Amino acid sequence: MKRQILTTFLASMTVVTVAQTTSVPRLVVGITIDQFRSDYLNAFMPLYGEGGFRRLLEKGQVYSNVQYQHLPIDRASAIASIVTGTVPYNHGIVAEEWMNRAELHTNFCVDDHQHKGVDTQDCSSAKNLLASTIGDELKVATKGKGLVYSVAPYREAAILAAGHAADWAMWIDNQNGRWAGTTYYGEMPAGLRYLDRSSLSSKISTLTWKPTSDYAGTYNYYLLTGQKAFTHNFTGDGRYRVFKTSGLVNEEVTKAARACMESAQAGIDEVTDFLSVCYYAGDFHDDKNTITTTELQDTYVRLDNELSILLQRIDQLVGLDKTLVFVTSTGYDEVGSTDELSQYRIPTGDFNLSRCATLLNMYLCAMYGNEQYVESFFSNQIYLNHKLLEQKQLKIAEVLEHCEDFLFQFSGVRDVFTSHRITQGAWTPGISMIRNGYCPKCSGDIIIEVTPGWNLVNEERGTKKMQRDSFFEFPLIFFGYTIQAKKVDTPVTVDCIAPTVAHHIRIRAPNACTTPPLF
Repeated sequence: MKRQILTTFLASMTVVTVAQTTSVPRLVVGITIDQFRSDYLNAFMPLYGEGGFRRLLEKGQVYSNVQYQHLPIDRASAIASIVTGTVPYNHGIVAEEWMNRAELHTNFCVDDHQHKGVDTQDCSSAKNLLASTIGDELKVATKGKGLVYSVAPYREAAILAAGHAADWAMWIDNQNGRWAGTTYYGEMPAGLRYLDRSSLSSKISTLTWKPTSDYAGTYNYYLLTGQKAFTHNFTGDGRYRVFKTSGLVNEEVTKAARACMESAQAGIDEVTDFLSVCYYAGDFHDDKNTITTTELQDTYVRLDNELSILLQRIDQLVGLDKTLVFVTSTGYDEVGSTDELSQYRIPTGDFNLSRCATLLNMYLCAMYGNEQYVESFFSNQIYLNHKLLEQKQLKIAEVLEHCEDFLFQFSGVRDVFTSHRITQGAWTPGISMIRNGYCPKCSGDIIIEVTPGWNLVNEERGTKKMQRDSFFEFPLIFFGYTIQAKKVDTPVTVDCIAPTVAHHIRIRAPNACTTPPLF
């Protein structure tokens, strides 16, 4: 009898032990901050409260040196890399836009005319994302029971973070200022409809952006001192675009993120839910295109407050001890002007890709006969006419080699990467980064690397972008569920985020992810 009682007791203890060791976070909150930098984070520390950045840095596991493994980096490719745990070569999102070879026009990364917009004219989906995401794998593992929501100021950020199987993704529409979505995820949840009553369209004419802190203009991280306080209003056709680069936009994001948690009752049961939130911490882009330091300082102060509000609400609804939070950045795209460089005799200039493409075609005509060998060009990439090369029985590797030799003669060209060199060339750190950011289905045959300090000019769009290779450090912070405070200086890459989260919630990592979890 005693033996039978002992056996029953041991069995019950085993069940209790299993129940304790198989617990997982009820909620995962992935916070991606666009244009977030470690030096600015630390520089404005005296202006923060206790519940935002300070709380994350003091109680989180902080990786101070985080890097992307591909070039070039923009918001779309960065967010896709975070949630898939791999590089654009595998997940397919090489940039916000790329050239459509078949139709010879540019494609926005989440455009899809098969799925209409909700409260927007933009038709969108995640069809161009070729790999599964954290949210997708959560849906599969829980047989659809795990909730997946995504909130961002920007369409591509919301959709790519949501993945293919999300319950809803929402962003601020550029035309009407309303919280928008796509029928790709079905209908907008009824619990989020009330956000329309307080949308930007109903109040933007009354909004004014002023510094929140009395220290604005006196406490300054930069060498340039004496910055004056500012006042910005939002008017005109592009008012919503401008607003989304202001420090005020993060308040709208927090409201929408809270609405998602509250209406969906995220994190209330034992099935893990996932919420992606994208904030903005970059430069303010008004019509004057001036770079002002006090605006950026105020953006960080306001962001700190919004993080505090979000964390407090998570604690009230779910409990931070039951929530795994990660915070990271999309990297930083520095704004600059070659006028500043020429003023101080620093080497600079303009590299015009359309003129370059025209001259390249003339060169190929001289070699192979009069035809249109250059089919199209976009950004820093040139697309050759493959059908023509096949008809003329020309070896593409040989043609690309001639192109490479010709393009190296242009002023402002630092390097030329052909598709043949990228896919078959010897491994070097530089080529590895370019290869990771390359996708055969949408990247050009020739990628031109412009010399630092030079402008890449797009005449058709009337834009200039200055090339800089400056390194900007940004952090990765894990916080909440079972996370112990720790500072780690060892460099890590963003593709470790997805497998680390997957490991904690006991699901498979995304299907193109080969990186092991951090801890």
